[in-house]
Amino acid sequence: MFQRTVLDNQLRVLTSAMPHSTSVSITISVGAGSRYESDEMAGLSHFLEHLPFKGTKSWPTARHVSEAIEGVGGIMNASTDREVTVFWCKVARLHFNQAFAVLLDLVLNPILDPGEMEKEREVIQEELRMTYDYPSHRVDLLIDELLWPEQAMGRDVGGTLESVDNINLDQVRDYMMQQYNPSNTAIAVAGNIDHGEIVAMVNEATQHWQPRESLRWEPAVDYYGERGIGSIAKVEDRQSDQAHICLGLPGISLTDPDRYALAILNGVLGDGMSSRLFLNLREEQGLAYDVSSSLNHFRDCGSLVVYCGVEPRKTQEAVRAVIHDLAGMREPVPDAELNKSREFTKGRLLLRMEDTRSVAAWLGAQELLLGKVSTIDETVEEIDRVTSEDIANVAERLLDPNKLRLAVVGPQNKEKDLQALLNF
Repeated sequence: MFQRTVLDNQLRVLTSAMPHSTSVSITISVGAGSRYESDEMAGLSHFLEHLPFKGTKSWPTARHVSEAIEGVGGIMNASTDREVTVFWCKVARLHFNQAFAVLLDLVLNPILDPGEMEKEREVIQEELRMTYDYPSHRVDLLIDELLWPEQAMGRDVGGTLESVDNINLDQVRDYMMQQYNPSNTAIAVAGNIDHGEIVAMVNEATQHWQPRESLRWEPAVDYYGERGIGSIAKVEDRQSDQAHICLGLPGISLTDPDRYALAILNGVLGDGMSSRLFLNLREEQGLAYDVSSSLNHFRDCGSLVVYCGVEPRKTQEAVRAVIHDLAGMREPVPDAELNKSREFTKGRLLLRMEDTRSVAAWLGAQELLLGKVSTIDETVEEIDRVTSEDIANVAERLLDPNKLRLAVVGPQNKEKDLQALLNF
């Protein structure tokens, strides 16, 4: 599926040859995210992600950067999470060389102009305000605060209006010099390409890029059971036509051996239109239009989160319904549901792997976070090994009512009543 080369400067280069594809996708994954930041510098990684797009040595303005990719029909963007910042682009094969040069220039040669930084500071603060204005986004932030109180894992990756206001250019430059180094970076390319040619291109373009020691990320702290730390429920009262609800439980890490069983459990519970949550809350009870469960995996922790949006007066009814389905996962999963979830999980994965961008993202993220890459075949084999007993074991391990947390954003002021429902 892929080839891997580590250059002399410790930069990792991964490729996946997809001869049938007319596109090529490139990802540059850097170990930079909110888990590397102090409270005072919250949002620094995200702020830095924005700035290279304002201009680089070879493409000196935002217009030059965007036109270099969009002018040939390509797409380009970047994202920052708790552990990784990713710059990526996808272009037709004949424009690969230019796209490669642009993307690498973003990481190696950003101008970091003070005036452009001040303009982008305002843009980022508007992005934060937009997030706060969307109840469905806001409730995601609240459930993270509940699951990981008083630590980086529970903070908004973008920081706060105040912390973003305090970030200065020297801090950005110092952070970039430390984190954006070849030993903390992986480049992945997928499409109709040759590994040797890609390695030669990367090697030539990065020969003066020197490795250095990176900052350490902040480990997650488990406060469950400690009195006075965190809350069980958070309700943010605001005028909206729906109540947006998240119920969350601590999950497991990227390397936990139970992650495949948990993926199948999640498929049964709330991933897709034939899942229990969808059939119960939407099809049978008509409580919600949008309801689902999702998993998040990080280096040392994770989460299982159920989301739904309901008419405000049906909030308690919806919470009860979700808890009922969570409790039901403790019972043995019938073979029919187990097989359906297995095939659903494998099918979604295999369909994603037809896209060069998905393949490049798969390679880059695993290499950076795990130091190794599992092939699709290996992953499918692990999924096929999951048994009903495995699901029962992971359900017993994770579905602990004492660790259940609830976040609600909408016309609600009955936090104590909702908190009393959190048991199964």
